[in-house]
Amino acid sequence: MTINNLTDLKSLFFDNKTLKQTIFKNTFWSAVGVGIDRLLRLVLLIYAARILGATEYGKFSFALAFISLFVIFYDFGLPQIINREFAKEGNKEEEFRSIISLKILLSFGSFILIVLSSYFITKDPGIQKIILILALFDLINGFITVFHSFFQALQRMEYRAWIEILLAVLIAITGLFTLFRFPSLENLSYSYLASSLVTLFFILVFFHFKFFHVKMSWKTAVWRKFLSMSWPLALASLFGIIYNCIDSVMMGYWGMLTETGWYNAAYRIINVTIIPASLISRSFFPVLSKFFEESKEKLQKAWDNQMEMMILLAVPLVSGGIVLAPRVIYSFYQSDFAPSILAFQILIVTAGVIFLSRPFNDVMISSNQQKKIFWITIFGAAVNIILNFILIPKYSLYGAAVATLITYILIFPMYFRFTIRHTLISPFQLKFFFTFLLAIMSSALMCFVVIQPLIYNLNIFISAIFGGLIYLGAFSGLKSISKKLNLYDFKW
Repeated sequence: MTINNLTDLKSLFFDNKTLKQTIFKNTFWSAVGVGIDRLLRLVLLIYAARILGATEYGKFSFALAFISLFVIFYDFGLPQIINREFAKEGNKEEEFRSIISLKILLSFGSFILIVLSSYFITKDPGIQKIILILALFDLINGFITVFHSFFQALQRMEYRAWIEILLAVLIAITGLFTLFRFPSLENLSYSYLASSLVTLFFILVFFHFKFFHVKMSWKTAVWRKFLSMSWPLALASLFGIIYNCIDSVMMGYWGMLTETGWYNAAYRIINVTIIPASLISRSFFPVLSKFFEESKEKLQKAWDNQMEMMILLAVPLVSGGIVLAPRVIYSFYQSDFAPSILAFQILIVTAGVIFLSRPFNDVMISSNQQKKIFWITIFGAAVNIILNFILIPKYSLYGAAVATLITYILIFPMYFRFTIRHTLISPFQLKFFFTFLLAIMSSALMCFVVIQPLIYNLNIFISAIFGGLIYLGAFSGLKSISKKLNLYDFKW
């Protein structure tokens, strides 16, 4: 798309004109929304860890992890199904209203279940109260994701980004104010809840005037239709959450609250590093769903582009993260968080595996193979629980990190196999291997440069940016040489 004036510039970022322009626009707004959301929340949690200490922060992380185990009951896999179905046919006003009423019922039942379960997981009344407050926040946030999915299906990621930014800014402002003026876990939890209520009010008003009147419709036929498609994803999400959160819950249950704080200090940063994977996935998923219905060739091409982007990002992320881990932890936390360094190095490898797994997950869902994902995640959950029972008592937070890494490594071949057998995608392509090779060579040069004291001792953001530029320059140079030698970027 050629930019000749301000109208063209506005069209680039706010209109859906061509496939490439729409993907660029959606990726841009996803990056803005998710980036600001994750970064502001990371800043807030870093100050929470600094001001409240590792033990209190561990209690907060334990409460959040425990609540996350109940996502299945109020989410039920509906966001991704809404995204997929509405991407195929956007005019489903009555169905969307029925989904809203369904979400309200699921949220109410989930809240009751969380409250009752909290009395069995901890005897500390303070933690029980925090769980209650954060449960309300999480349920409201889960309700907002229904609207997120609607915007994503219409490929209007700018609307989703604005809402994510609003919630993140509100949480950051109220949370930081609370930490500096009235520091306590309970007050911090109330700041989360208040921010979500304001955001929900805003989105209801916006949706009412921009799209259609928000009201509930109690059509059980619509409930059955969407639940019949979403239940495999719901169970898959449950088991996926188990091997992402059960480690913190188990450590907290066993009284390792300080270790839980150290572990989650590293984990929060890891969550930021995988933002690019989420952004790319958000942009490609509607396209994959659309091409699944239209063209095998277009589907394969879109998936190839997504996979190459994931490889391009995963390799330097892992290598750079391992090398810069001490600088990362000490830049954000105090010296008493030193045990987080090794946990971070283990988890950054996990992040790399997540990058590589995401395209397989996306194409399976877009190909209506969510039941296969259910079997993958139930296997992963079983493996993770067993490993946590074995490793956490002996190795504490490091055992939890290793258990997470092994789990993701073991489920990756299952994604690969199911994609070959049950989708139209062919993942066996030599260009992926060549992209890996160039990425490894470029990352080696990057790591050699960043470990030099002159670069290593700079501000962590400057060191990371400098390393990223070295990597991109090296990769571009090697790719250009490969093209001239006819080794890369031709039809394999």
